[in-house]
Amino acid sequence: MIPYLHLGPLTLPTFGLMVATGLLVASYILQADFRRLRIDADAFLIIGIAGLAGIVGARLYHVLESPSEFFANPWPLIFSRFGFAWFGGFLGGFAALIILSRRAKIPTLTFLDACSPAAAVGYAIGRIGCFLSGDGDYGIPTSLPWGMSFPEGVVPTTERVHPTPLYEFIVWLLIAAFLWWLGANVLRRKKPSGIVFCYYLVLTGIARFLVEIVRVNPRSFFGMSNAQAASLGSILLGLVLYFFFLPKSANASLQTAK
Repeated sequence: MIPYLHLGPLTLPTFGLMVATGLLVASYILQADFRRLRIDADAFLIIGIAGLAGIVGARLYHVLESPSEFFANPWPLIFSRFGFAWFGGFLGGFAALIILSRRAKIPTLTFLDACSPAAAVGYAIGRIGCFLSGDGDYGIPTSLPWGMSFPEGVVPTTERVHPTPLYEFIVWLLIAAFLWWLGANVLRRKKPSGIVFCYYLVLTGIARFLVEIVRVNPRSFFGMSNAQAASLGSILLGLVLYFFFLPKSANASLQTAK
């Protein structure tokens, strides 16, 4: 593993580099989606702000998962280079996107549809940062041929374990490709906005829930990890929006058009 790159006097964490790369690639994808939706907005500024909000949210959610440790010694936990929770990042980034869509006067569901493929790709690339740094975000021991050890990782292990960051990298790229195709289909058939975002919530929720089965994480809610509980929330929210909110929104739009 390569937790750090040493360039002369500079020491760069590979996790941070991959997060920055993920944000940059996500910006290009979002800008392309804006073009096909004919939205006049700066994707690079939006991703930059939402990315920072997501990093802050991921950090806060992680440290507050163990409140006793946090309040006993908060500053080292807050400013550590490691320890970020996916669901906290989702909440932080999502809140920022809602605010940005309103400021840009873009319909919220249209905006979230455009952001969904970019978000999936950004997350996938960020997981390569977890893989390179060996930050403990791997799975349980396995005898499968693709099992890997992380002896030089930030959180080292000499056992062969599931390389769960690689699983997520592959699955999230597949989800991103599907969401991009779905966005084109929605646009071509003039379907209501919000469908792509609903699929994003459901598919990423399912993917994360399944990955958590082989990941080393403490169990809390009915034998589930915090991430699994959050994933169920994501799935349920996506289903509720798809089956209850979107039909009403479409009907309201038709009534307005008449």
